[in-house]
Amino acid sequence: MKITLFSFGFKHGYPEADVVWDVRFLPNPYWVAELRSDTGLETEVAGYVLANEPGERFLELLEPLLAFTLAEHAARGRESLTLAMGCTGGKHRSVALVEHLRLLLTATGYCLEVYHRDIDKE
Repeated sequence: MKITLFSFGFKHGYPEADVVWDVRFLPNPYWVAELRSDTGLETEVAGYVLANEPGERFLELLEPLLAFTLAEHAARGRESLTLAMGCTGGKHRSVALVEHLRLLLTATGYCLEVYHRDIDKE
């Protein structure tokens, strides 16, 4: 099964995807002056988003749910699935999470495509 991981910003429009997670509840690096111009591709930004109680708890819940969901879709012959993560602007939180999932799913052998639709937008 081919999986497409997609980060986006809600302020730039809702994407077409099979599953969409709204991650605007996570800490927002936009409000930290030294992180604002960086993206979720940078280690410091990803750490700010994920290395805290809500980020760690979300991953703790998301990872087994994602494994279950993907296995069930694959068992039913689904050929592709698009998973989207959205934050406000699509530059920090959603990107960090998609990159985390990229590493997780690549390690488990899934065929992936990754897009960061709004990473360069203001």
